Amino acid sequence: MTGRYVERFLRYLEIEKNYSPHTLLNYRIDLQDFVSFCAGQETSAIAYLEIRKYLALLKEKKLASRSVARRLSCLRSFFNFLCREGLVKHNPVSGVSTPRLDRHLPEFLTEEEVARLFDSVPGEGKKEAVRLRDKAILEVFYSTGMRISELSGLKLAAVDFIGGVVKVLGKGRKERIVPIGEPALRALNAYLEKRDSRRDEVFLNLKGRPITARGVRLVVDRYFRLAGMKKGVSPHTLRHSFATHLLNRGADLRSVQELLGHANLSTTQIYTHLTTERLKAVYDKAHPRA
Repeated sequence: MTGRYVERFLRYLEIEKNYSPHTLLNYRIDLQDFVSFCAGQETSAIAYLEIRKYLALLKEKKLASRSVARRLSCLRSFFNFLCREGLVKHNPVSGVSTPRLDRHLPEFLTEEEVARLFDSVPGEGKKEAVRLRDKAILEVFYSTGMRISELSGLKLAAVDFIGGVVKVLGKGRKERIVPIGEPALRALNAYLEKRDSRRDEVFLNLKGRPITARGVRLVVDRYFRLAGMKKGVSPHTLRHSFATHLLNRGADLRSVQELLGHANLSTTQIYTHLTTERLKAVYDKAHPRA
């Protein structure tokens, strides 16, 4: 199996489908792993049996069902592309079923825990611009519910300080408008006033370069530890908290879907399980015959 087909497919995803650099990188890693597995076998000769052997290898490596499903989806799209281009006659993945996924409820913080997280940012004792940047990252993250990659790539021109909205460039380079609260705007203004740079990107690292998604994770993780958060939380927990708190306070599911940038409502519906659990807890506590 030659790598030139992989490069052709990735160019198609980038140019025709507008896939993000992060998604393209994941596709590249998954396809390179499959290319290594095929060990020089002609692409046109790859059949259903080879796909089953590959899945068996992934199972031996104890990959999570979600990771296996992602790789299978990648291969299915890849071979569909090759079929459309006339490079292969059939898609060997078409008859392979996707592994059943366990549906885990996402972790989220209570409103009190979010407040404690913000309070964990020191009032002094750290380089002022860095302290203000960290505070702004936490506030904007929770206020908008952006993905980490969206936050790290945020540009100054995308923030409307007067209108109180942010233009977010999401998956597939699709734009959406998200409101941003006053506390987040104040934190952002305070940071930008101290920031010594004319770069277009909002958040910068210690070297004055645009912060990466990994850099944002490190910042959020640091304050999770300082705030003494429970085990199992991750930076993405702030996005889950954003959605859960909106629904708890009466937001409708479709509005939350738009704010999160989910293509399908089914992706957002997982948060209804969280609100249902909260209602059950209230019922158990308050109803005399619960």
